[in-house]
Amino acid sequence: QVRLVESGGGVVQAGASLRLSCTSSLRSFSSYTVGWFRQSLGKEREFVAAINRNGIGTWYDDAVKGRFTISRDNTQKTAYLQMNTLQPEDTAVYYCYGDSYWGKGTLVTVSS
Repeated sequence: QVRLVESGGGVVQAGASLRLSCTSSLRSFSSYTVGWFRQSLGKEREFVAAINRNGIGTWYDDAVKGRFTISRDNTQKTAYLQMNTLQPEDTAVYYCYGDSYWGKGTLVTVSS
């Protein structure tokens, strides 16, 4: 049973923007913090950003602070990750996490 589905990945050039979406099928979406993580080839999965259940509290890894913005729309049961000024080092599979569930990920490729 699919719980979290990511979308919005793609291939872009350095400096471009993408917006990722994470849509939940869980009725309790508004009751938990949602996080975005990423995993590059040959590396461990790492934290990118998180947002608390009411959207007021947000946290970012230093590598993306100032370039990425996390947000959520509880009425749509969707969380977003707006990624600006993308760099080749942002290339990774991006995963959504919430309520102990992981999505399957969406691939972001940034070419130089």
